[in-house]
Formats: sequence, structure tokens, C-alpha cells
Amino acid sequence: MSWHSPSRPRTQGAVIVAAALTISTIALTFYLRLSLGTSTFHTQPPLPATSTSKQATIQILGQPLNPTHPRLFANASKWDSLLQQIPGNDYLSKWNETIFRRAQEMLSLPPPTYRVDGTSGILDIARTVQLRIKYWAYAHRLTGDPKWKDRIWREVVYTSGNSTASPFGKTGDNWNTEHWLDVGEFLVAFGIAYDWLYDAWTAEEREGIRWSIVDLGLKKGLESFERGDWFLGVTGNWNCVTVGGMIVGSLAVLGDDTTGVAMELLGRAVKNAEEYCGRSVDGSGTWVETPDYWYFGTQAHAQLSSALLTSLGNTFGMMDSHPKFRDTGLFHIYNLGMTEKFNYGDCGPSKITATANSLLFYGNEYGIAEYGSFQRDRPDAADPLSILWYDSSLNGQWHDHLPLDKAFSDPSGAWVSMRSSWTDTNGVFVAMKAGKMSGHATHGNLDAGDFVLDALGERWAAELCQESYDAPGYFSSEEQKSIRWDYYRCGTSGQNTIVYNNSNQIVDAEPMVRFESSLATQKGRSSTDAGALWTADLSQAYDGMSITRGVWLLKGRSKVLVQDEITDALETSQWRMHTRAEITYSNSGRTAHLRLNGRALDVVLLSPSAATFYTTKPVRSPKLPPQPSDQRDLPNTGVSVLAIDLRPGNSTAAVLFCPLSEPDVPCSSTSPVALSEWALL
Repeated sequence: MSWHSPSRPRTQGAVIVAAALTISTIALTFYLRLSLGTSTFHTQPPLPATSTSKQATIQILGQPLNPTHPRLFANASKWDSLLQQIPGNDYLSKWNETIFRRAQEMLSLPPPTYRVDGTSGILDIARTVQLRIKYWAYAHRLTGDPKWKDRIWREVVYTSGNSTASPFGKTGDNWNTEHWLDVGEFLVAFGIAYDWLYDAWTAEEREGIRWSIVDLGLKKGLESFERGDWFLGVTGNWNCVTVGGMIVGSLAVLGDDTTGVAMELLGRAVKNAEEYCGRSVDGSGTWVETPDYWYFGTQAHAQLSSALLTSLGNTFGMMDSHPKFRDTGLFHIYNLGMTEKFNYGDCGPSKITATANSLLFYGNEYGIAEYGSFQRDRPDAADPLSILWYDSSLNGQWHDHLPLDKAFSDPSGAWVSMRSSWTDTNGVFVAMKAGKMSGHATHGNLDAGDFVLDALGERWAAELCQESYDAPGYFSSEEQKSIRWDYYRCGTSGQNTIVYNNSNQIVDAEPMVRFESSLATQKGRSSTDAGALWTADLSQAYDGMSITRGVWLLKGRSKVLVQDEITDALETSQWRMHTRAEITYSNSGRTAHLRLNGRALDVVLLSPSAATFYTTKPVRSPKLPPQPSDQRDLPNTGVSVLAIDLRPGNSTAAVLFCPLSEPDVPCSSTSPVALSEWALL
């Protein structure tokens, strides 16, 4: 097996070279014969084995390139300072210990086997490789122990398709451009390997890694721009990950790459990322896809922005191309309940490399200390990038002055978050959404009015996450007649909302919302706190049928009222809530007793007087046409649907949720009032 770098002409792009490069000319063709144990190189004279390439200043979009390595995410002085900073800071010490433990655990693992996972390509493999290389490269920079370098080299050789032991993908397209996310993640992995260990590699090893970055990634990126591939024209994680990989990979090799590919691609990629990735939030800071895809998108956005900053001293508008991008950290913080996220829409694939540590970077760049103070205590905080991004001077509590409630009211993704506490995991959290159901990169559901509810450390109103990504037509479109909406978990019946006439909601509806809150903070909350309320006119979602929904975290913030008003309905409606709790009934079916992991919550039907609760299965309605034989819903094991049938005409369904800290104490009910009269006292 040979590692071959074919001859390519130098290209020009948006990057300006201030002076001709004076580095040694590298052979345009060289061969590497390598088993997993030994290697033999035949090359022309290599680049000097120093961290500073001997070259004149390179100007990129008017900014001088940092000529030294490392330059991705941190420079040499930052790395050098860690040896003094880590022992003196509890967070850094804890994270550092975790990183080294995980790096050691991964050290003996073999390189991953190439396997295409349906529509997800080799994405998990690419992210796994990136995770390993990032951890091992971190360990090498702090210790200089050659075992880390040796293991990275083995991973690099194998996953670039140059191992004699086993092939890896299609020759020349080893990173799978058919699913470009894979390429983006590999580019970051190899960029870190090249940059963080620059001085440790021999000239031949650097050339081998550089060949992989250029030929398997950057050159493919230029081809994507020439074709106008679809992911170059969308907001969301696809653009951030793919173009972010191009940026990180280009910055890693710029100054050493004699082909001109990195130079040409970087200018185009930076402009593209600013236009699309940097605008992947709506007018309230809500991520355009789903809360889960926020992780992938912001991870990539923070990485590319940080790499630009440490390499070129400028983020080129990535942080402010959308005026509300600074608020996407609040979107994430408010989306987290007492048990988990408000997980509407697709929950996405395994995170692997994606964390919420973008908050550490955003906190620094936006001057929002609460972001860093919040994230440092999260379970996913330990990561090499956290070490580089964390501001060790942070002090104070992030939640002292943060209101308990917040409405994100942009019509494209309107939703609300309310809670009784930021720190009491046994407290109450309720969130509801009513935004437009298109424009979410085919990751959303038909879910206007959908809600979740946490109390007593349990989630009582639950989300089902996604169907199989390989299901036929799952990502077909967001049009009203899309196959996607035929799947139970994507259609309206799979949500915690009203289903009218067994029908799905209207995709392009933009419900009108109203929000009131006491604006109480955890530190400043008083005994007279009136709570918070939110109403949404969902009529557009039901094709003009008048249906309005409200949620009220009542005075004292211990009970929740969900109320629906339906006017002049021609057909029946059904109130639905998915739960993993056991359900029993009393009071002639007007009180549902939910029990989950030894905890108790009562649900009281205040109105209409003629209705009762009942339990049904989380499956497609038998009144709908059967699905085609190749379209099958995933089973919703352990889930039941708490339901209420509502007759045609006028109905007010008022449902009170009462967490029972003492299960034998009954829930005290209240009399419902019209939504138009809801107001905080």
C-alpha cells in the first residue's frame, strides 16, 4: 500500500500572499510503505522540522497568519501556561485528571473498522477518531510522552487508508464525501494531529498528515464549492461541521501547503460560514434545528471561530453576523430541565465529540460570565478544549440574577421555559413550544403546543425523540404531504398536544404567543412570587379551527395548569400526553395518579365536566390509512398516553398537575378561568 501525493498546480483564491514562500520545495510525489509496526519513506527534501515555517508573512483576508504551531484554539504560550494553571484551579485539575484517564482508556483500543451506517455514513467513526486524537494530542503536549504520538500516528495512518493491515474506505475518498459531515470531522481530527504535535513529527510524518488533509479533505472542499453542494447554502449543523472542518484543516497546514488548496479554500469557507453557520439561530437565539443539534452546530461554530482567532487574530464576523447568536447560550441553559432537555424534534446521533463547552468560548468572547460559570459544572465539561477556553478567574453563581422564566418568542421557533429553581432537581420545570414547524432542516415535528414537565426529579410528560434515520422518506421534505409526518414520532399524534380530527397540524403555521412572568430570580424570589404564564393561539396549526393553549406555573411554582380552549369544532379532538409513569384513576376517571420510580404526581381534570381521562397506546391511530409495508414506526416501549376525548363544539380542557411530595396528601384544585383573563396578580 502506498501513500501517494499526486502532482497538482498551485491555485489562487480569496487569500492574498504578501510575499513568495521561501520554504523548501517539497516533492510533489512521494511514497510511504507502512505496516502498523514499521514504515519506509522515499521523499524529496522535506520542510524544516521546526514549529515556525521559514516564510514571509501570509495575509489572510487582511490578517497576518500566525506562523508558529500550535495555532489551533491556543498558541504555544497558552499551552505553556497550563502547567502552572492546572494545579492551582480545581476545575482545571479535575478536567485534566478526567482527560488523562480517558486518554489512557482509549490508548489500547484498535483503530476503528470502516463501516457505513446507513444514511449516517461513517460519522460516528469520524467523531470517534477526532475524540481520540484530541485527547491523545492533549496528553502529548502536556507530557511529551512518545506513546501518545505513536498511537496518534497509528490512527492517522489507518484512517487515511494507508495501512497494509486493513483498507479504510474507498481509495481517494476514504473520508466519504457522500456524507460530508464525515469529512468535516476528519479534517478537525487530522488538523489537531498536525498542529498540536507539529514539532514532534518528523518532516516525513508531517507531509503524510498534510497530504491526508489536503487530498482527502481540502481538495474535496474546493470541489464542493465548485459544484455548489447543498450544505454550503443552509444554516444549521451541516454547514457548521462541514465548512468548519474546511477552515480548521486549512489553518492547520497553511504556510506548509505548497498546492495553494488551503489558501483558496479558506477564503471561500470563511465567507460561507459567516453567511450560514453564523446565522443558525432565530431572532430569539433559538437554534434553527433542535435542542439536540445545538450541540453539534455550536461545537463546530466555536471551534472554527476559535481557530480563526488564534491563527489570524480575528473571527471574521462569526460571532456577530446574527445579532442574537450571543443569546444561543441562553437557549441551551433554559432548555435544560430538572432531568433532561426539552427534547423536541429529532434527538440526533451520539454526541461523541460534541459537548456544550462552546459556552466557555462564547462566555469569553461575548463577555457573558454566566455561560462559563454554568458550563463548568456540567457532566460534559471535561475536554481538552475546555482547558484551553476556560477563564479561571470566573467567580460567583451563574444563576443569582438569571430569571427563572424566559420566552423565546420569534415566530419561527417560539417556545417558553418556566421553573421553580435553577438548582433544586426536585423542583418543577415546564416548557412548551408553538413555533413554525418548517425551516428546521427536516429535524422538527408537527408539534405546536407540545410540552414537557419535570417534578420530583422525574420527567412526567415525555418526548419520544426520532424515528430511525434510515426509515424511507424520513428526511424527504418539510412539505405538508411529506412522508416524514406519517411516522408516529413526527406527526401530531406523537406529541403532547391536541390532535384534531385525527389529523396532522399545518406545517407553516405561525402561532401568536403571549408571555407574563414575575421575572423572579432564584436569589431574589419572594413568597409572593406569582409565577409565569404563556398562551399560544394555535388556530393556524389546525387550518383555522380556533384552538388556543396556555400553560401556567401557578403562584408558589409548585403546580402547573395546562388549558385548551376549542371553539366551534366540527369534529372531535383528543388531548394527549406521553408518559413513562404507571397510571391509575379515581374520582370517576377525573383524577389520574401517576407513579414513577417511587414518586407521585396527580393530574386533575378541572374541565370539561363530561370528560374523563383514559390510557391509550402510543401508536398510529387505527382510523388512519395503514402505512406502506416499508414504513414502520419504532416501538415506544414503556410509554403510555394519558388522553382526554373532547366533543365537537366548544370545549375548555383544563388540566392541573400536582407533584405530591407526600403521596397521601391530595391535590387541592382550583377553578379555571378563560385564557383571555389569565393574568399574574
